Amino acid sequence: MERILVVEDERKLNDILRDYLSSLGYGVVQCLSGSDAARLAEAERFDLIVLDLHLPGLDGLEVAKRVRARGDTPIVMLTARDSEADTLLGLEVGADDYMTKPFSVRELGARVRAVLRRCAPKDAGAAEGGRIEHRGVAVDPSKRTVTKDGAPVALTSAQFELLLALLSSPGHVFTRGELIDRISGYQYDGYERTIDVHVKNLRKAVEASPGEPELILTVRGVGYKAAE
Repeated sequence: MERILVVEDERKLNDILRDYLSSLGYGVVQCLSGSDAARLAEAERFDLIVLDLHLPGLDGLEVAKRVRARGDTPIVMLTARDSEADTLLGLEVGADDYMTKPFSVRELGARVRAVLRRCAPKDAGAAEGGRIEHRGVAVDPSKRTVTKDGAPVALTSAQFELLLALLSSPGHVFTRGELIDRISGYQYDGYERTIDVHVKNLRKAVEASPGEPELILTVRGVGYKAAE
């Protein structure tokens, strides 16, 4: 059973999320504060964390930073409605996806399933295309590992899927819609900005000079491509 840590200080909403995610077959652990979330994430293994950005005491950004410093546990961030700044902050610190309040629990369930699906280990036969090497960057879909010039690179699940898509077809221009389909399997409001932030973070991880990228290139008005 996949385990999910739900971090939300509003008790009623926390209970709703627990009940719904439990009905989908997940093991759910509830948490009402950032400090308790950080402690639990360090002491126990979770397959995914649903994390509210605005928490009393230790906020969601700091919790996400601590989780990222220790590993690649996927994070779905809950942010304030219509606050682009909140959304960007959540993605900047390594959230794999986000939901703006208020939201449908069914939509959250779909996002959770999408993130867990792309994080699931794949055997070598199921891994699309096998190992890819391009311009010093190597991607192993079966092991879900990335190296640059032989050194390991830590990526979120969303960043990994973006890199895999781009390096699978160097020179091919992907629209933002096509890229979000690779990550989530469907499009939603705000996906364009989501892709832009994921690409920005991906460049920080694999480019020698992120401000002057040579691998992940922008095609203005369309999307992105990997250099040939």
